[in-house]
Amino acid sequence: MAEKGNFMIDLSVLYRNTQKYFDHALEPYGIGWGQLMFLFVIYENEGVTMQEVTRISEVDKGTTTKSMQKLLDQGYVVSRADEKDKRVKRLYTTEKSGEIMNTLYEFRSAYRTSVFDGIDGDGFEAMMAKTCENSRNIVLPSFHDLRIGGLQKVTLLDYPGKLAATVFTAGCSFKCPFCHNRDLVFVPEDYAFLDPDEIFAYLHKRKGILDGVCISGGEPLVQPDLLPFIEKIKQMGFLVKLDTNGYEPDRLKDVVHSGLVDYVAMDLKNCKEKYAVTCGMQASVFQLDRIEESVSFLLEGHVDYEFRTTVVKELHTREDLLAAASWIRGAKHYYLQQFHDSGTLIQEGYHGYDAQQMEALCETVRTIIPQTQLRGVKGENDVQCH
Repeated sequence: MAEKGNFMIDLSVLYRNTQKYFDHALEPYGIGWGQLMFLFVIYENEGVTMQEVTRISEVDKGTTTKSMQKLLDQGYVVSRADEKDKRVKRLYTTEKSGEIMNTLYEFRSAYRTSVFDGIDGDGFEAMMAKTCENSRNIVLPSFHDLRIGGLQKVTLLDYPGKLAATVFTAGCSFKCPFCHNRDLVFVPEDYAFLDPDEIFAYLHKRKGILDGVCISGGEPLVQPDLLPFIEKIKQMGFLVKLDTNGYEPDRLKDVVHSGLVDYVAMDLKNCKEKYAVTCGMQASVFQLDRIEESVSFLLEGHVDYEFRTTVVKELHTREDLLAAASWIRGAKHYYLQQFHDSGTLIQEGYHGYDAQQMEALCETVRTIIPQTQLRGVKGENDVQCH
């Protein structure tokens, strides 16, 4: 099955293959791809200054200086003082350059013919020119924006006992292989984010109908502007539930201590020994202490909360769940969620336990946390173990 193109990778491949072609072609002349563009600019604009070369080529001054020095050292370019202002240095190509310029143009033409094989080269160049023009006018992104990946307008499942809407933020600190929405983790380049004002407009129309708003993800706590967003929701009179993976304990504490969150649901991925692999992270970089800090904080009772574990056959055994439950012994609420393959997993090949097996696992875990419940089994919301 053909994969969807990746804009960033395609640009990188085009650049690297272009560089490889010209580095090989220019090797006999003692220069490479890094100098070719500058040599063309000078040859076609004799007497140009270093500053003008930098402006035309749209590269940084350091890159221009380095490439120019090689052209000077190889004898392809000379620098001469301006006749009227000796402080200004002008660049000219030499006789040595003249001897190879036709060959360089032939290399460029041959590459253009090859790379445009099967496509409209003129049309492609026109699109590239427009793309470059657009890129010059791009407003650099603010890293303090809230990236909202989706909105579920009504749910009875996400906020226990409440009619709510769920806002999904994009971006996550984990790469759980069984995650049901890979686009909120590996955010596509063409992802259409929602404007926060769209969310507020919808909520304004649902005052008196909805009880609360769930903030889910992805991982909401990696969003720098999360608190102002929640604050505005609270000002509209809604309860707020936060879903988190617990990997941002300081941010979790800030949000809870702000008084803006009414309920926190933390995913307890697995027992400590298998936590990193369940999160899709290397054990060498995973910091379990951050999860432990969030668990301890919630167990202290600063806010109403629940822990929940999505149970996956390939990742969770009976012993794993007992170890996880022992870790959060004394928790007010603990839910075992039946895994379902959404078709948009980060990694294929994972399966859920059936209803009978989930009931048995729940009964076992209840020996440690008596109020453990099942969630999402047989299409029901919460099923009490018996």
